Amino acid sequence: MKKTGLKYITWPVLALMAFVNVIGFDDIIYNFKNQGLGVITSWIVLFALYIIPYGLMVGQLGSTFDDEGGGLTTWVRETSGETLGYFTAWTYWVASIPYVVDTANSVVVAIGWLIHGNNSMEKHMSNVLFSLLTFIIFVIFILIQSHIQHSIQVLSIIGGGAMFLMTILFVVLTGVDLLQGGAISSAPITPSVFVPKFNLHFLSTIGLLIYATSGSELVAPYVTRMKNPKKDFPKAIMLMTVMAGFLTIFGSLSLGVFFNHYHLPVDLKMNGSFYAFQIVGEHLGLGKTMLYAFIVAQLLYMFALLALLLDAMTRILVSDTGPKYMPSKLLKVNRRGIPINGYIMTSSLCAGILLLGVFLPNMNEIFNWLLNLNGIVSPFVTCWIFFAFIRVRQKKNQFPASYVFIKNDRLAILVGGWCFAVTFIAATMGVFPQDVPFGSGPYWHELTLNIITPIIMVAIGCILPLIARYEQNKTLGKN
Repeated sequence: MKKTGLKYITWPVLALMAFVNVIGFDDIIYNFKNQGLGVITSWIVLFALYIIPYGLMVGQLGSTFDDEGGGLTTWVRETSGETLGYFTAWTYWVASIPYVVDTANSVVVAIGWLIHGNNSMEKHMSNVLFSLLTFIIFVIFILIQSHIQHSIQVLSIIGGGAMFLMTILFVVLTGVDLLQGGAISSAPITPSVFVPKFNLHFLSTIGLLIYATSGSELVAPYVTRMKNPKKDFPKAIMLMTVMAGFLTIFGSLSLGVFFNHYHLPVDLKMNGSFYAFQIVGEHLGLGKTMLYAFIVAQLLYMFALLALLLDAMTRILVSDTGPKYMPSKLLKVNRRGIPINGYIMTSSLCAGILLLGVFLPNMNEIFNWLLNLNGIVSPFVTCWIFFAFIRVRQKKNQFPASYVFIKNDRLAILVGGWCFAVTFIAATMGVFPQDVPFGSGPYWHELTLNIITPIIMVAIGCILPLIARYEQNKTLGKN
């Protein structure tokens, strides 16, 4: 069908929208803290054997269902039925909540650096106040989401572009510092430092690597707004992959210059990005100029990410669930098309997650736990992508596509199965805490939270269809 009266999204713009959701400078910091310089090898292997196939599979799925606007949930529903389609929609929705809360956390931290110019906020802020401010940021964006949803493209271009440029600048300035005789903090650097240590800690961190580079499917609902989605969507995914590859590999190398690989700060995950730009600015005699430039870029990036997440979550809740599985009150929308009660439920779950974290030792542990929780729930949801891809290749005559990843069906299914297995195992191993000593009180506390939180999320998803069925039976009884 010919599209008329529609302003098309070009594939470079869509690539930036995907890039905003997929990776940022913080993601490099998180995984550098987990694995040190050994993460560079992990990134290279992951990109070659996982991320590139992942992006190309999304490309085929996007071109296969280019007339559908639902993205991942549509892919599963069309290939495997309404029930699995609902559970995909629900798990994607509910797994986005820790992601949004984590993003709101980062906004609070960035504002603290903007005000103080250092990390002093965490020394004076209680766990309760940190959680409360995070919740307020979350609620503010829910309230203004309907007013900014039409500006998401602009926000994504500005936020994603600013973050990518700051990362390039960081890498370039690292080279300048070395040419001027700057010391390498991780010295001595030997080949062994690039080899990850294969132990329980390493296995528990793979989920966070996948979390850091997943999410390109979130822009799939926008595929219908491209002029030639069957050709342009794969190109957008490939461009996003190249940008992410540059960010992760060269960004990690640069971090090894300014941070001692052998003795990393305890709060590196929460404050590492700010430390990095503060250090590079000081080394080059720029004072705090680079720090504040990054803070502004970070806030723009996080604002764009929050806007994109909330808009995509809205589309998933409204477009990809129906009265058979979702209570009618949750599907109710206002005149702007916003599911008011759905947002109330989202806010309640957000508050519940923040409440669970309040009892951790300090603000840094809350930040780390919430981040690591994303490394569990997000990869579990990502498994649906590979499931849908396998189903499409098993029914290739039913689901033709102009863009096909790997012509041989058996090999394609094997690659899809490989990605599914890696993702599922990584998500499962992610339940083991990464940032606290094994066997300590906080370790068992976080382990318990990592197990019960996903179970509660899935349980709510199972209860909602029962409520919907009760409503339907009650209505039929009245008739």
